[in-house]
Amino acid sequence: MGVRLPGVMHMLQRSLSWKKPAQMADVPKGHFPIYVGETEKRFVIPVSYLRNPLFQSLLDRAEEEFGLDHATGGIRVPCEEEVFVRLTSQLGGL
Repeated sequence: MGVRLPGVMHMLQRSLSWKKPAQMADVPKGHFPIYVGETEKRFVIPVSYLRNPLFQSLLDRAEEEFGLDHATGGIRVPCEEEVFVRLTSQLGGL
């Protein structure tokens, strides 16, 4: 299947433009926020993760469950926080 990067990038741009500047103040350049699990815990991760096949697989799952267009903004992924932390630690840590 594979994530369509243009679709993800469009959704990411929309998500970031929706947020107020104060909400994005703690997001360094080259990173973006992502919300994980039922509690939607917020993580800030490098944009470079978008090219990793493991992370793309996670985004595929998120697209299937939530779609890529959220009126409230933000990328949401349907996995437990512990699973997300393990995955990102394999990609280079948070």
